[in-house]
Amino acid sequence: MVTSIAQQSRAELGGPVSVLSRQKQDHVRLDGLLEELATSTGAAEERVLARIYRLVFPHAFAEESVLWPAIRRVLPNGHEITLEVEREHQEVNELVTQLEEMSIEDARRPAVLDRLVEVLREDVRDEEEELLPRLQAAVDRSQLRRLGVYWELVRRVAPTRAHPVVARRPPGNVIAALPLTVIDRLRDLVEYAERAAPARMLDALRATDRQLVRAARRTERLPIMRMGEDPSTGVNT
Repeated sequence: MVTSIAQQSRAELGGPVSVLSRQKQDHVRLDGLLEELATSTGAAEERVLARIYRLVFPHAFAEESVLWPAIRRVLPNGHEITLEVEREHQEVNELVTQLEEMSIEDARRPAVLDRLVEVLREDVRDEEEELLPRLQAAVDRSQLRRLGVYWELVRRVAPTRAHPVVARRPPGNVIAALPLTVIDRLRDLVEYAERAAPARMLDALRATDRQLVRAARRTERLPIMRMGEDPSTGVNT
């Protein structure tokens, strides 16, 4: 019988550097943001969503690039159990893309937002109760700490926005990382500047953001970015 990592202490998870401790810490942060989202509306809701995206997408990219390949190497059913979570990640990417294309007043928005929260909670539950305990049982603490270091390094330089067209597996997602990370983090800077900019600069900043969005869309549609993709997580373009 496996024990959810949510119910284990940091010491039981292998210490602060362990990938399990790092995962649990991010999950706790996400839970707090989802609680905050539930009571937010309008512009405040948009700000909370932005914080969720900046947490979720680098976290998931590091999982797909470092953690899930490790699970596939050490568990006989690793392909099947990681694919289920990759499908959840894909749905999150698609839902966030839909939200970004909707106005606050769009009548479809509440249903999409509710589904996003539901999938994020499902993803955390599947990881904490299934994938991560099985990894814990299959490797020793030194391997968990080593994975934690790799995972954190990747997370710090990962894309920060939804990219539903890119593969959820290496090598496509790894190839996509460099150009999309640069574009995403430039967009983050532009978005931050918009919040403090005088009105006369807003049009120029928004035009810059639109150009970066177009650059991201062109980049993620390059065929090489889909290498390694499972058909069940692919998007027709």
